[in-house]
Amino acid sequence: MAGHSKWANIKHRKAAADAKRGKIFTRLIKELTVAARLGGSDRTANPRLRLAVDKAFDNNMPKDTVERAIKRGSGELDGAVYEEIRYEGYGVAGIAIMVDCLTDNRARTVADVRHAFSKYGGNLGTDGSVAFLFQHCGQLLLAPGTDEDQIIELAAELGADDVNILDDGAIEVLTEPYDFEVVKQGLIKSGVEIGYGDVIYKPKTDAVVEGDDIERIQKLINALEVLDDVQAVFTTALIDQEG
Repeated sequence: MAGHSKWANIKHRKAAADAKRGKIFTRLIKELTVAARLGGSDRTANPRLRLAVDKAFDNNMPKDTVERAIKRGSGELDGAVYEEIRYEGYGVAGIAIMVDCLTDNRARTVADVRHAFSKYGGNLGTDGSVAFLFQHCGQLLLAPGTDEDQIIELAAELGADDVNILDDGAIEVLTEPYDFEVVKQGLIKSGVEIGYGDVIYKPKTDAVVEGDDIERIQKLINALEVLDDVQAVFTTALIDQEG
């Protein structure tokens, strides 16, 4: 397995996310609220809300918590009004980073994000400075050893966009953002074990991080991910596990 194996990176990132599970409900509630505010409370007609609800239930959020968040977003209950903001910038070694936020205080959020970039050797850029380096898509990662022929056949039947066999033997299935849940559930019903799956901004080209830069880029990503207003952090970094 390559030193900068994508599968190893995915497992590392998933473990890091699981360690922050205390924040997951807060972030999911914000997303449910915003999705309902922007597209209405009918999840059958609002694909963003449908995806948010599916993710909430996947993370064992109680149904009444989901419903309250949707009602706050649709105006049936009082609650904070969140604004979507994306920040873009670079970390050490030219690593591109996008930070998606939902906030009720733009000044607080930009100050916090700028501080994290500055503290760990990065630079906050302008709108559009790195977004072109990413593709918005659903991503499903299957462990090395999964039956390639079966996945290629199933992915085609379910309407996935692409299937990639990675250098380390893992299989990557890519979908349109709002087809993600359909493809995921179809694979699961066929007995396929999903190692990781989410709607993401996937880097069009990975940038391998090695040596001393590994710790610095990880500290920057961690500093951004723990901020209360941050929903997700996307980066071109591919960590060399043997670096």
